[in-house]
Amino acid sequence: MAISSSSTKGVVISFPLLILSVSAAAISLFFLSALFSSPPPPCSCPTTTSAAARDIPTTTTTRLEDIEWVKNQIEANGLHMADNVLRKGINPRTREKQLQDLLQFKGISHYEDQEASNHTALPCPGELLVEQHHSNYGEPWAGGRDVFEFLAEAAHLRPDSRVLEIGCGTLRVGLHFIRFLNPDLFHCLERDELSLMASFRYELPSQGLLSKRPLIVRGEDMDFSKFGSGTMYDLIYASAVFLHIPDNLVWVGLEGLAKRLKPFDGRIFVSHNIKFCSRLGGEECTKRLSSLGLEYIGKFTHDSLLFNHYEIWFGFKRTKG
Repeated sequence: MAISSSSTKGVVISFPLLILSVSAAAISLFFLSALFSSPPPPCSCPTTTSAAARDIPTTTTTRLEDIEWVKNQIEANGLHMADNVLRKGINPRTREKQLQDLLQFKGISHYEDQEASNHTALPCPGELLVEQHHSNYGEPWAGGRDVFEFLAEAAHLRPDSRVLEIGCGTLRVGLHFIRFLNPDLFHCLERDELSLMASFRYELPSQGLLSKRPLIVRGEDMDFSKFGSGTMYDLIYASAVFLHIPDNLVWVGLEGLAKRLKPFDGRIFVSHNIKFCSRLGGEECTKRLSSLGLEYIGKFTHDSLLFNHYEIWFGFKRTKG
């Protein structure tokens, strides 16, 4: 027997249909409550990954695709190589004039009287602020990147490698090693006071590398006592340093360096020439190197990325454990 319900407008709903509707609503309510009371399933949807998190290969050298990208950007912006002339820009003053202004106005901030010396965390000599030290070593400052790329690749360096530079000057090359290596792993022996001042008071702060804590010490030629007796290096290099040192002192230095070079995998690189060796004669030089536990591994050249220049490097390795 069907029981019916009628409204004033004549709509009729049967009892079984009413029960079916109520049951469907109950089932829907059950699933909705289960959905909101349980944790959502893990999402397998693709997510946006930032450039820093992408799998970008770490490399010490400029890749061909990097060079092509630069060329494309230059072409897209309609840029052209200009004539080799010095032109006036927003600051047409020479370094000499800039230095004169720094002295006259007591620095760039124009503080007066007692305030003139207490507002700067790392007061910097004016000759460094005008980057005069970038001109002290002959070649363009940018050449430091070329040297770094060659040496880092030739010695198969990793961020946890340890590097010693003999005569790092004002860190034209060293800055790139310091940035690449983990803290405390770049060491340098330098004798020139202005170069050391430039490193500590200008280059490291301006490049944001103070936290890398490089060990840069002032010392005479080939005195490595300040680096500790047990310190071993993956790479030791001297760029145009041995040219200015007497041969006998170079050999004294090599004797000390051989003991600090990691056996077999470690490398020593010397730039420009090795007349300290060739003046002895090939056979005699080989014997003397062998007595120190060193072996000559060859002559290398490396082209500059930016200007028409290449450097010659001579490599050595340690053959005894």
